[in-house]
Amino acid sequence: MLIFGVETKSYITRMFKSNSGEPYAGKLHVRFLEEFISNCLKISEVKKEVNLLMRSYQVDMCNGPIFKKLIIFSLPLILSGCLQLLFNAADIIVVGRFTGNQALAAVGSTSALINLLVNMFIGISVGANVVLGKSIGARDEENTSKAVHTAIFIAVFGGLLMVFVGFFFAKPLLELMATPEDVIDLSSLYMRIYFAGMPFFMVYNFGAAILRSIGDTKRPLYFLLISGIINVLFNLCFVIVFDMGVAGVALATIISEGISSALILLCLKHMDGPLHFELKDMRFHKELALQMLEVGLPAGLQGIIFSISNVLIQSSINSFGSLVMAGNTAASNIEGFVYTSMNAVYQTSLSFTSQNFGAKKYNRIDKILLECLVIVSIVGLVLGQGAYFFGQQLLSIYSSDERVIQFGINRLAVISTMYCLCGIMDTLVGSLRGIGYSILPMLVSLTGVCLIRVIWIFTVFKAVHTTFSLYISYPITWVITLVAHGICFMVVRKKIRRVA
Repeated sequence: MLIFGVETKSYITRMFKSNSGEPYAGKLHVRFLEEFISNCLKISEVKKEVNLLMRSYQVDMCNGPIFKKLIIFSLPLILSGCLQLLFNAADIIVVGRFTGNQALAAVGSTSALINLLVNMFIGISVGANVVLGKSIGARDEENTSKAVHTAIFIAVFGGLLMVFVGFFFAKPLLELMATPEDVIDLSSLYMRIYFAGMPFFMVYNFGAAILRSIGDTKRPLYFLLISGIINVLFNLCFVIVFDMGVAGVALATIISEGISSALILLCLKHMDGPLHFELKDMRFHKELALQMLEVGLPAGLQGIIFSISNVLIQSSINSFGSLVMAGNTAASNIEGFVYTSMNAVYQTSLSFTSQNFGAKKYNRIDKILLECLVIVSIVGLVLGQGAYFFGQQLLSIYSSDERVIQFGINRLAVISTMYCLCGIMDTLVGSLRGIGYSILPMLVSLTGVCLIRVIWIFTVFKAVHTTFSLYISYPITWVITLVAHGICFMVVRKKIRRVA
């Protein structure tokens, strides 16, 4: 459209005039052509404005000041994570208030197991983010496009696999966790329905990872807001009006996840450039998939083993009965807001590091890490301490039972107040994975967090059977692991300097 400039318009008009300068008989044709050209110019200007608007969703990670861009990138991620947890909390609140403590414990007791089953694919989505970030940083449009379609293919395949796993293995796995008899049937029902929506869940998460690779964290936030509001409305409808209990909560989740996945696919379909998605082009590109797996499998395996340790902790919590389980569920939901906010900084560190590494701008990587550590420390301290300070009021939203509230406060006092340590640990991992080192942080985390926690459960907790002796294992393992990750980053960074 840019060829239709003023000079072109004038030239074509002259073509319809005689040598004397008088127009030929076809004045209407000239007028029509002039109007056509004018409309083309208007369309061109509109297209420019749309392109500018589209680019406003993106963040240039490789040039200019860093701190402001880290905030711009991470803030929508924080809001997205908190909204997601808010809507998940709505599930817990609705069943706790309108169905009872057993339903509350049933839904809450599945979270560790659900995380265990989906963490591998969430890790692979991290790998997709890193591969896309490097390709974009290197300005390799062909590989970027192939990576987009490979990522969505993996998301759909993984989602269908999880439907099968959730349906057939929900109850046996819950039995392995020593889930109490009074809640296991409800927990099993919730999981089977919840896992029917796994393809939607996977597509949204992989699609959001694709958008994050260009610095777009705003549109996933908008899509999540829309689907989350729908989730809350269906929760209230299914549980209060139709008295469907935990089944209603799970069904509402499936509907909302279906909407969010549809929105993110439409977004990718209407994008210009290498991130444009076409269903007919969706296929498994082996080389790019292997690159995603190289980063994603260690991250996913780490998540799985983390979840195994959390399942062991949940099983230990289950030994105290349904009231402690309910208090633990409510408190962990509140802590989830703190963790998700810090995890947004981890994702920011990973995305910025991978693009700058792909662009060979190694000096910016140190600045990115230092500024991310400052941000995550502030976020963790403010939100973690705030969650404990307002614990009584926040826990009363989940349950009116004073015993449940007190059990929740016991957890917040130990874990929430020290949560900033976990954020620092994860941010260091984000930088290492952004550079391309995924196995190293996995091994460190598995040893420093998971192994020590498992040993702790079978030694210290077995000797001193209290919730405090169980919860204190969290901050102890965070300190050990973040120190080890810090040493690893310094070694890796020194190696990169020598190569550069």
